[in-house]
Amino acid sequence: MDTQNVILVGAPMDAGKRRQGCRMGPDAYRVAGLEQALTDLGHQVSDIGNVSADPSDVPEHPHLVALPECIGWSSALSRAAQETAPNGLPIFMGGDHALSMGTVAGMAAHADGIGRPLFVLWLDAHSDFHTPDSTGSGNLHGTPVAYFTGQPGFNAFPPLAAPIPTDRVGMIGLRSVDPAERARLEQDRAMLADMRSIDEHGIKAPLIAFLDRVRAANGILHVSLDVDFLDPSIAPAVGTTVPGGATEREAHLAMELLHESGLVCSLDLVELNPFLDERGLTAKLMVDLAASLLGRRIFDRPTRSF
Repeated sequence: MDTQNVILVGAPMDAGKRRQGCRMGPDAYRVAGLEQALTDLGHQVSDIGNVSADPSDVPEHPHLVALPECIGWSSALSRAAQETAPNGLPIFMGGDHALSMGTVAGMAAHADGIGRPLFVLWLDAHSDFHTPDSTGSGNLHGTPVAYFTGQPGFNAFPPLAAPIPTDRVGMIGLRSVDPAERARLEQDRAMLADMRSIDEHGIKAPLIAFLDRVRAANGILHVSLDVDFLDPSIAPAVGTTVPGGATEREAHLAMELLHESGLVCSLDLVELNPFLDERGLTAKLMVDLAASLLGRRIFDRPTRSF
């Protein structure tokens, strides 16, 4: 197995929604043994600690939750992505999903700088394609895909160095998408695989088709893995549970296929709320999935003891 330099970046962002707890995510991944799991695979792993949000002079918004903080996190995480990506494969340990506004923007700037297109694989129950103008809840963790694909309404946020065309976005695991979001994504040719299509055809077919598109374009791939991609029966530590998610086996298969592709350049681990977990179950599963993405084979999995 090829070994890599893996850079762990803590992103204790808890500003994308009202319910708190995701700020504890980075330390939960550390306690669950993420660094050791990847080191055991032969990778060189460095943990550079937690990023802090940049200061922002944007005023609070009457409807949008913690707008100044989200803007500060976006600029700080974009910078962190651009600083770490030339040196290895960054794993951004979140933190709520609004952090992807920064991580994907930064990785897109990095990809643009090396002359390769960035594709994004969004493993999530939600499409997160609202804009600040369309979100009913005001929670900005429902807007990152709209932001980094250059949709209107984000004037207060840092300008994008390299917006990602929507047809370079693949979404797998969808099961809670507003009709307006879906219509716009389908119109813009995003790859959408909801759980019904996975039930009917399996998770391999849409993922391989998307990876083939990345490879054909000589692209690189950012993976954004939300806890609620998984079924809440196996991953309870998330504030946005939607029944009917991916099984543990489906999720591991997806990670194994991603590893075999050799295309992954960066990874978000988001929406882990340890306050809602059961004896670290979700954190350990997310660590196991990250290890599968970095090359752990099915025969090499450790037996868990609880």
